[in-house]
Parts: sequence; C-alpha cells; structure tokens
Amino acid sequence: MKSYFNYILASLVLISNLCITSGNAQEDKSVFIGRWDMIIMQEGKELPSWLEISKSGRSTLVGRFVYAFGSARPIAEVKVNNGKFSFAIPVQWEPGTNDMIFEGKMIGENLEGSMVYSDGKKYDWMARRAPILEYNENIVWGAPIALFNGENLKGWSAMGENQWLVKNGILESPKPGSNLVSDAKFDNFKLHVEFKYPKGSNSGIYLRGRHEVQIEDNQGLAPNHLLFGGIYGFLTPNQMAAKNPDEWQVYDITLNGQRVTIVANGKEIITDQTIPGITGGALDSHEGEPGPILIQGDHGPIAFRSIVITPELKE
Repeated sequence: MKSYFNYILASLVLISNLCITSGNAQEDKSVFIGRWDMIIMQEGKELPSWLEISKSGRSTLVGRFVYAFGSARPIAEVKVNNGKFSFAIPVQWEPGTNDMIFEGKMIGENLEGSMVYSDGKKYDWMARRAPILEYNENIVWGAPIALFNGENLKGWSAMGENQWLVKNGILESPKPGSNLVSDAKFDNFKLHVEFKYPKGSNSGIYLRGRHEVQIEDNQGLAPNHLLFGGIYGFLTPNQMAAKNPDEWQVYDITLNGQRVTIVANGKEIITDQTIPGITGGALDSHEGEPGPILIQGDHGPIAFRSIVITPELKE
C-alpha cells in the first residue's frame, strides 16, 4: 500500500512539473515587445537609455539596447521565465570586461528591473513604452531663427566648464570640453548648420537633444551609421558626402515626428527615415517632449558659422 501511495505521489509531482514546464513554454512574451525609453538610476544620476524587444521566428525574443553613451548594440536573446525577462550586453565603452546583465518585469504599463554593470555594481532602472510621434503631412513652417548670432553665446549654455568662444563671427570649440545646448526647445523643425573641423576630428548635432547626427572626418570612407551624416548607431546614409577637413560643410536637416531627412553638402543622404530611439549621449529619454539643439564639444575641435532653425508654425 505504501509503495502504491508513493507511486501516486510521484505521478502527481511529475504531472505538476509538466504543467509548469508547459506553462512556461506557452508564457506570454508579447507584453515585452516594443520600444522602451529607459532611465537607469546610477550613482545618484538618472542616465537616459533605450531598449527595443522584438520577436524573431516563432518565439525567440531579440533586441537592441542603447546605454547612456556609445551606439545601439544588438541583444542576441531576451530570455523570459515566470513573467520576468533577462539579457546580457557585452561591454562597448564601459570599464572592465564583464557583460552588463539586465533583469526586468512588467509593473502596470511600465518595465522595472535591475542592471549589474560591467564593474559588478547593481543599479535599478525603469522604462516606459516609447511614444509614436505623429508625422504632419501638411506641416507649415514658421520664420527662420538664427540660434547663433555671430557675436556671443547668447541663447546657449555649456554643460560644464566652457571652452566655446566666438571669434570673427565663428563659433569655435578649439579643444575637447563641454557640450553646448540651446536654451530654446523645439518640436518639429528644419535645421541649417554650416561647420568645419580639422583633420581627424569628431563632433555631432543632437536633434531635440536626443538623436545625434554624426559629424566626423570620414571623407572617402564607405557610408555607415556611425560615420558622417548618420543617425548615430541607427540610420546609414546612402552615400558618403563628407568633404575634406578644414572645408566648410553644410547640413540641412528636417525632423517631423520621428522621421528625418538629411541633406549633406547638397546631397540627400537620408530621406524621410524613422529614428528608432535615442542615441548614446542623449540629454534625456523623454521622446515625446520638445527638446533643444545640442552641439557635441567633448570629442574634438569644431567650428560653426551658421546655425538657423525653422520651427513648425503652431496654431
């Protein structure tokens, strides 16, 4: 009789385990799919980041991740178990050699979780679903506004100790230092910038303070999303339009919702493409809000002689 009850008990345990396994196999992963604007609470700061989770094949989840600096990097697999997900990201520009390990779960309509950084320290993060910004097919543009007046830094603020100066009508950052941010914020706009850089230099223009258009000495190279004219880490130009260093160059950029068109030195290199999310170095991850123009000054020398913005005319 005892052996019979042991048999029944073992059978029930087996059935229970099979049910649990079956339940996990059929677990709903779709709640995690989408694009997420993240904030990582790290060393007393709120670091803007971005996460995309998508489906590959029948059931595998993959993704992309953008940290507070660097470019978007792929996630080979997002694992889901008992309502929680996890993934690992190899180091890019972070210190050390350890992967960054993320764990998270759905709390209401948001995601919350923790990150083990490359140095082994653990930090909390939260994320809300990224908004889908409306594209205005009948947009009406207002009057052009000169963001740089040719005389001083009025209308701009340096993010730290200021190395920017104005000389003979030219805005210059002669050495790596602080980024420069416009005091005014914008929604949709057309942006005209004229710039030049010395050999080997690197800078960028952040649209709404969140999406970097790369400026770099890349003349003669094949186009790439990390190089001249690209939306850093996301959108690749159709051609390399960079001129030689120390020559004046021009970007004409139109941002309408999340769609961008870039004309570089008279060549349309990106046409009405959707920017997936924020790029590394963004001021914040509040994609649904207006934002400033940010000029990258922490990489290399850069000079501007014209920065003109034409915002959307609001009723």
